[in-house]
Amino acid sequence: MTAESNEILFFTELAGLPVFDLKHRRIGRVRDAAIVPLIHPSRVDRFLVGAGASWLSVRYDQIASISLAGIHLSNERLYPYHSDEYMLRIQRDLLDQQIIDVNGRKVVRVNDVTFEVRRDERESLSVLEVDVGVRSIFRRLMQGVLPSRAVRRLQRSIPPNSIRWDFCNIVEADPQRRLRLNISHDKLETMHPADLADIVEELSPADREAIIGTIDSEVAAEALSEIDPKMQASILEALEPEVAADIVDEMAPDQAADALGELEDETSAEILEEMETEPVSDVKELLEYDEDTAGGMMNTEAIVLPEHTTLSAAMVQLREHEDLLENTHVLFLSDGAGRITATVQLARLFLADGETRMKDLAMGRLISTRPDEKQKRVTELFDKYNLLALPVLEDDGSLAGVITADDVISVLRKK
Repeated sequence: MTAESNEILFFTELAGLPVFDLKHRRIGRVRDAAIVPLIHPSRVDRFLVGAGASWLSVRYDQIASISLAGIHLSNERLYPYHSDEYMLRIQRDLLDQQIIDVNGRKVVRVNDVTFEVRRDERESLSVLEVDVGVRSIFRRLMQGVLPSRAVRRLQRSIPPNSIRWDFCNIVEADPQRRLRLNISHDKLETMHPADLADIVEELSPADREAIIGTIDSEVAAEALSEIDPKMQASILEALEPEVAADIVDEMAPDQAADALGELEDETSAEILEEMETEPVSDVKELLEYDEDTAGGMMNTEAIVLPEHTTLSAAMVQLREHEDLLENTHVLFLSDGAGRITATVQLARLFLADGETRMKDLAMGRLISTRPDEKQKRVTELFDKYNLLALPVLEDDGSLAGVITADDVISVLRKK
């Protein structure tokens, strides 16, 4: 055998390998192999061997040697195979299934699996990579047609395309089986929300719900906010109301209202009932506005300061609203009656000393709109005045909400 064949074995080669007992008599052929993630994340724990009409289960510690010529046993105490939900079977559960390539941030289909042959105290197989490219398709097509060594020689001209097992995230819709297989979505939670949203959109409806319903609710909310509202609605509708509520709780009020606005009234009411008290009133208020108005575009989260506040005092208040700063470009100033009088760009705070009044940092004439203003007029205001944010004022001049440039871009993208 080549150096490669001493170290690597493909599942297309493993499937069908003869299995020999201590006297070198063939007892059957490999039909499948299984990992038991709760015991070891990558080592093949069981080999399922076809012997006549029944299958036998061979433990990894009963193997003496593994090669392209076959598998030889060191122990013949074999038992009939019984389905075990703690097993992740290669043929049944991985081959031809969609999995998530966390490193490449995409959904891929598994064509083959590469094992590393480990020769420590005994020989064992460990999953090294999943194969997704043309080379693995070629191996599948040639399986049983040409000898394995010939297939290996011919495939060298085809570029490999594989994903390290460490970077694979299995999608399992059944929550009980996820638990039994010890499937974690920790790696997905470190991805950028936009990348995670792209992945979720590629999955089947059941798989989408399995991902969104089991990752951290804050991460789920950020990803869901990047997804088309109609798909958001289908995902939220399929989740248990308390799970959906935890996610919607983490969304900005305007995004939560957009998502809930796509749902049936009964479903929306169930989710609102499960939500925490604080954001519910803002979300309910936003749901009252038509989607194509300023009220339907605005967010109720904004930082409002008295116009005579000093810069040093303003900085203290900004620290108290740290959770809003990421999406804040403009601060709003109010008079003694609570009417919005001016705006201050966040960048201007770096140009003055601590005793400067916020009023003295204000921009020119206040540009504002009303909750019932049409989307078209709102986008015209942003274009005409090059705005970063537009305050939406009630009849008494108080702040109803704020529309940001991001909100306008989202509206334009939908068109």
